[in-house]
Amino acid sequence: MSLSIKDDEIDIVIGALRPDLTSFMSEWRPIFSRFHLIIVKDPDLKEELKIPEGFNLDVYKKPDIDCLVGTSTSTIFSGYSCRYFGYLVSRKKYIISVDDDCYPAKDNKGILVDAVAQHITNLTTPATPFFFNTLYDPFTEGADFVRGYPFSLRSGVQCALSCGLWLNLADYDAPTQALKPEERNSRYVDAVLTVPARTLMPISGINIAFNREVIGPALLPSLRLGGEGKFRWETMEDIWSGMCVKVACDHLGLGVKSGMPYVWRNDRGDAIASLRKEWEGVKLMEEVVPFFQSVRLPREATTTEDCVAEVANVVKEQLGSKDPIFARAAKAMVDWVMLWKSVGSSTSSPGA
Repeated sequence: MSLSIKDDEIDIVIGALRPDLTSFMSEWRPIFSRFHLIIVKDPDLKEELKIPEGFNLDVYKKPDIDCLVGTSTSTIFSGYSCRYFGYLVSRKKYIISVDDDCYPAKDNKGILVDAVAQHITNLTTPATPFFFNTLYDPFTEGADFVRGYPFSLRSGVQCALSCGLWLNLADYDAPTQALKPEERNSRYVDAVLTVPARTLMPISGINIAFNREVIGPALLPSLRLGGEGKFRWETMEDIWSGMCVKVACDHLGLGVKSGMPYVWRNDRGDAIASLRKEWEGVKLMEEVVPFFQSVRLPREATTTEDCVAEVANVVKEQLGSKDPIFARAAKAMVDWVMLWKSVGSSTSSPGA
């Protein structure tokens, strides 16, 4: 991890969708024990959380969420979207977020992967979105810019978002996983890439990190499927959020990286049973991707909040009449910007 980054500049945000976090926390103890953790309990989860001792953490439950944002707003934080509450209340510069069904992975040499250290390395070294370097990340040890790479672009830009990957159960959609029920990802690729400017990607919330001070408001809960469930392939909230954050990064001249670090993702859920719930999202993507590819933000949008508000306006104008889900998403985006501004630095600890 970058020597210039202190442990107290980092928050680990965990959305708890399962009551017993004992094995999850125990597996991550060698890595997470140095940092402050924010655990947000899914408001729909009735059982009490089981969390082992020995961690520096704050746990937020439904009463805490209701107290801070109000009962009418707290509904947006159900399911996987509970982690966004952690993003909202954190006051750290960097946030790392990992799903509660993921454990630390091992690299090709059998060494435990420090996901936090790799994410911070990604975020604290420049990204190169304006010209593709064929030798992966030129700021990685043992690599550099290849012949023909313009020297005027070699300083790169600030990296705002680091998207990690997964061993074992890859983040497929339900149709793909149902067609390949036995397929598991065993390929650990020792590489990080900058995603080119104006190139969209399906950003997964399973294993990500970001600079909250720079791009935090663009990580938001807004698009909610009618039959949204409690498995990743039954949701689209992170995919939509990822489109928003990539458009904002492109407009603001920031970078996004994808690749290492990996986590080990445990098998969970039944893809075939989830097909009906996610099918709505699969169809929506055929409209969502061309839309975001066409979005261009005005020069007057100079902050992340401005970018989110502008995207929301265009969503309402161009997609709102096609499907009510888009109109609701646009409103949720505007509400989120207002919430982000209003919560500000006034956040108190849970139960305070």
